[in-house]
Amino acid sequence: MPLINDYGKSWAIRYLREAKAELVAAQKTPYMASSLILEAMRKAQAAIYYSLGDPASVEAIVRQTIIKKQSVKDPVLRCLVEIERAVQEVAQAPDPDKERAFDRADDLIQIASDIVNLFIGEKAD
Repeated sequence: MPLINDYGKSWAIRYLREAKAELVAAQKTPYMASSLILEAMRKAQAAIYYSLGDPASVEAIVRQTIIKKQSVKDPVLRCLVEIERAVQEVAQAPDPDKERAFDRADDLIQIASDIVNLFIGEKAD
């Protein structure tokens, strides 16, 4: 039984599909790889947020936790905070190591895929 409504499900699947496409495009167009990798990470993150419910609320909680530099005991929130930090690290790197960023994006997309599949109750890809 799915844990999210059809609206959240469709957006989660769409963002996950787009994240995968951005990563493929990053491989094919090295001169645009940095921006495409970052977009892939942000879309994978959005897929997770949509699968958890209201993405704006989830994002606000994650950002607030990061700003307050709180110790995070909840494993789900800790995972979301680590994902946000990974995205910020790639976004703020002046000259990111494209191979490392690509690997991180690929890992994030796999995590997002697992989470989305868990919450929608079926295989999204």
